[in-house]
Amino acid sequence: MSLRALTMKASTRPLVMLGMRQTPIAARYMSTPAPQDPKEKASSILSALPGNSALSKTGILATSAAAAIYAISNELYVINDETILLATFSGFVAIAVKFLAPAYKDYADARVKQVSDVLNASRTKHVDAVKQRIDSVSELQSVSDTTKVLFDVSKETVELEAKAFELKQKVDLASEAKSVLDSWVRYEASVRQLQQQQLAETVIKKVTSELSNSKFQDKVLQQSVADVEKLFASLK
Repeated sequence: MSLRALTMKASTRPLVMLGMRQTPIAARYMSTPAPQDPKEKASSILSALPGNSALSKTGILATSAAAAIYAISNELYVINDETILLATFSGFVAIAVKFLAPAYKDYADARVKQVSDVLNASRTKHVDAVKQRIDSVSELQSVSDTTKVLFDVSKETVELEAKAFELKQKVDLASEAKSVLDSWVRYEASVRQLQQQQLAETVIKKVTSELSNSKFQDKVLQQSVADVEKLFASLK
């Protein structure tokens, strides 16, 4: 099937189908943005082609166009439904690659960045944990010296506790002896007081009994008279 036959076939389509498609096409034309500048469009096409310079990209484009025209004009390649389907699919793929590739690239970069951040955070935490472990182990290097010092301190503490217990026993013994001596002194004082009281009572009783004796009274009276006479004699 040649390009002319395809054009004739398209012109013989039913008018009903044409009428049904007029409104969506008009709406699509009304909704399309302003046409792109031909220079920018050509630049975008050249940028999409492989090659390092504009001359090589133009040569590739011209060679491809000439090969396509030659193949179609000599009926080496016949445009059929499969060709249109392939062109449509190729255009769809090109559009999808043009619009979806940047979004997928951004998503992939964000995902890679997220995974890299997680890995870096995990590595940082692991490094910090290893450093903390190293620091803790380095702090335990002097554990033997510390244990020796603690053993000496505990030994000295036991000795001091033994001395303190011995001194406490001595103090308790001295306190007990002092309390016994105090009780003995109090007992002797009470016995001495009782003896003095008994002695005083005996003396008082004896004196009272002597004073009640008539012979003693006469003797005392005679002694008193003699003393008075001596006193008067001394006064003369």
